[in-house]
Amino acid sequence: MTGCASIVNDTTASIRFETVSATGAEIKDVDCKLENDYGQQNIKTPTTVNVRRSSKDLHVTCVRAGETDGRGVAISRANAGLAGNIIFGGGIGAIIDHNKGTAYTYPQWVRVVMGKLLTFDRRDDKEGQPNVGLELPVPVATPLAAK
Repeated sequence: MTGCASIVNDTTASIRFETVSATGAEIKDVDCKLENDYGQQNIKTPTTVNVRRSSKDLHVTCVRAGETDGRGVAISRANAGLAGNIIFGGGIGAIIDHNKGTAYTYPQWVRVVMGKLLTFDRRDDKEGQPNVGLELPVPVATPLAAK
């Protein structure tokens, strides 16, 4: 038996990545690392790349000399295939799709801002526009107390 999402969705999803400065100006040829529980990929922006689907979030780190690193987290969300499995197919298909990652989807177009930590949720995707993400506070390291 195979799951519904396994039939409808591939194990990879196509995602467009781009990098911009804090002012919104595009920065090309930025080295980015994409990482989830299935491994990592190295890319140069702007590009569209197939990313392995997973129930885990996709972590993005972009680095370029002279710029502060841009980082982001693309949130993994269950897609309609998983809901179909639960409603029509029962637990076995849902388990298969969960384990293969086909039941999950990331945002379609991610815009990393250099110098910021952003979270990208596909619920915020707008057709034909980049997902600009929401800024997360960067934790500040506290100095060790002097002994």
